[in-house]
Amino acid sequence: MTDEPVLPPLREVIAQHGLAARKSLGQNFLLDINLTRRIARSSGTLAGVTVVEIGPGPGGLTRALLLEGAGKVIAVEKDERCIAALEELGSVFPGQLEIISGDATKLDLSTRIEGPARIVANLPYNVSTVLLVGWLGAESWPPWWDSLTLMFQREVAERIVAAPHSKVYGRLSILSQWRSEPRILFDVDRRAFTPPPKITSSVVHIVPQPTPAGIRFKDLERVTAAAFGQRRKMLRSSLKSLTPEPEALLSAAGIDPTSRAEDVPVEGFLALTRAFSEASSEPGPPDRDRGSR
Repeated sequence: MTDEPVLPPLREVIAQHGLAARKSLGQNFLLDINLTRRIARSSGTLAGVTVVEIGPGPGGLTRALLLEGAGKVIAVEKDERCIAALEELGSVFPGQLEIISGDATKLDLSTRIEGPARIVANLPYNVSTVLLVGWLGAESWPPWWDSLTLMFQREVAERIVAAPHSKVYGRLSILSQWRSEPRILFDVDRRAFTPPPKITSSVVHIVPQPTPAGIRFKDLERVTAAAFGQRRKMLRSSLKSLTPEPEALLSAAGIDPTSRAEDVPVEGFLALTRAFSEASSEPGPPDRDRGSR
């Protein structure tokens, strides 16, 4: 790209603003511009696209997104120390960087977005799964975002894309795959971060898919939480925390009651959720009916 603005090295920005990464905020900064630009490009062509970034810190990935041509970057940062550094970056890209000071887990970003957007972020490790489940469980679907390109700990990334019969296949796998398609793009060595974490990280790309009929996300969460709460037990035992008659529920879903949760594919959990939703909505006996609403 020609005529790119000259930006100060990120290490200088960090030193100038005293931005030592804080473990309490799950911060690990990426300083390698070649790597951050690779992450930015992996979300697709950015020309004219609105990108939402969570936890930009000193702006390493933010500058990569802007240099790769993003039409607008909306950066949500909880750490007040980082705001001044981001504002300096914004002055180099006038009108292209909007900074939101706040906690992304408590913000409804859909109300701030006009048209489809992409979420591209080196997520703070301590809130990564909370944010992901929130985005995947949105009531409005297709969602306000058209793709997610996110950095996770490698072990979390493996859980997101895991298939049945795997030791890491679990609740997060199903919540990630029931109406979206996730794939791991590439790994990032721990030495690429400042400070380096103890583990390898992975960039995951997630694209929304049509919502399967008859599924309430809250019910899917309850079913998977019960099933994997005691994952080594047969489902006829583990689902007793969900219903007093788990075998009837499993029969309605066409699932062998002696199966274990890790052996049931996503489609099986969708069938189980439909059966649970139907059973939960059935009216109780008249003598238990406390009145209608």
